[in-house]
Amino acid sequence: MNFKSKKDIIVGSILVAFAASLWGMDGVILTPKLHNLDIWFVVFVLHTLPFIIMNLFLFKRYKYFKYLNRVELLSLFFVALFGGAIGTWAIVKALFLVNFKSLSIVVLLQKLQPVFAIALAHFFLKEPLKKYFLYWSGLALIAGYFLTFGWQLPQLEHNKNTIFAAFFAVLAAFSFGASTVSSKKVLNKLDFITATFFRYGVTSLLTFFIVLTTGHLFDFKIMTPFNWLIVGIIAVTSGSTAIFIYYYGLKKINAMLATIMELFFPITAVLLDYFVNHHQLSLIQWISGGVMIYAIIQINKKS
Repeated sequence: MNFKSKKDIIVGSILVAFAASLWGMDGVILTPKLHNLDIWFVVFVLHTLPFIIMNLFLFKRYKYFKYLNRVELLSLFFVALFGGAIGTWAIVKALFLVNFKSLSIVVLLQKLQPVFAIALAHFFLKEPLKKYFLYWSGLALIAGYFLTFGWQLPQLEHNKNTIFAAFFAVLAAFSFGASTVSSKKVLNKLDFITATFFRYGVTSLLTFFIVLTTGHLFDFKIMTPFNWLIVGIIAVTSGSTAIFIYYYGLKKINAMLATIMELFFPITAVLLDYFVNHHQLSLIQWISGGVMIYAIIQINKKS
């Protein structure tokens, strides 16, 4: 791939790193502050508010919806279901379960997303699966175990929340990976801005029916001014804004450089978790986190 200039590479790298840092900040500082609300309601609000804002600028994009065929519409639904609804619900659930503790672990485990994306692409899109993938993905999963539990064996009695939080973090990684695979069909027809607009719209609709059937649609009345402040900050930073920044930067750099810049996500999360929440990983967790990230880089590098 040819780049316009060295300036494009620098600008693209900075934008991807900035977007990744916003996501790291969200996972440690912002979303956990909404712990007093129902999780599905949180997912509903975090998609609906940005979608309403996007309508102010992107309402003309609705005309592209009619150009999607049945397969592309189904793919868009899966992107919204996995990347929007289930993935976001799972990561928020994981953050709430650890009760402001071990946030770094939850965020790092989410980085297993490429493992699931490549595996799912193999099973559903028939993309070839190279031998190196089995090696590096296996190493990443093993490192993820030691990142979560250290040298200790997991004990349900004492590590119940940690175990479930790790499960939901991995479920989020799986869901985001499934969303990546599904989005390939959609992005063949739509530009990313339009695809993101539709994804937020479909996710808002899906989560609307979920909160309606679970009786949480009117939880707006229990939202505190602080909750509204946090939701507003997420909407204009780590929400749709960060996604647009990320993909704008991604257009200017190659996938491998983007993978490296995305490391600002876990780096920001770990640093903020330490300086803000005063939580520190053990030596084995630091090593495991490093090994896992290195394995993920190798997977992306060779893909």
